[in-house]
Amino acid sequence: MIVKDIMQKDVLMISPFASLKDAIKKMKESGVKALIVEKQHQNDTYGIITYTSILKAIYQEEGDIELLNVYDVAVKPALYISPNVEIKYAARMMINFNVKRLLVLENDNLIGIISMTDIIESIFIRN
Repeated sequence: MIVKDIMQKDVLMISPFASLKDAIKKMKESGVKALIVEKQHQNDTYGIITYTSILKAIYQEEGDIELLNVYDVAVKPALYISPNVEIKYAARMMINFNVKRLLVLENDNLIGIISMTDIIESIFIRN
């Protein structure tokens, strides 16, 4: 089984200039735990903002996140993988880099996201 077989194709994006509160609201309303941070130009890269990165920011700022924007908190560049790679390599990357999600890029274009949950559920469904 390869990455494109189990990746999520509907990916939610957010501007790096959005407020952290806007990101939290969008995540809550959409029922997701991560948003992809948009590229700003051709030579830019995608980023990712997650509940974990937001929680770290809240802790570091002692709860005062009024002035924080997405770019202050997001991980950029985000790790990514090809859609034509076996899922075992996606799992290995997640373990080696201690992340729960990888962006899926094809020809430098975002086409999806794959998470640990996607991999585990695919194994469960297959058996």
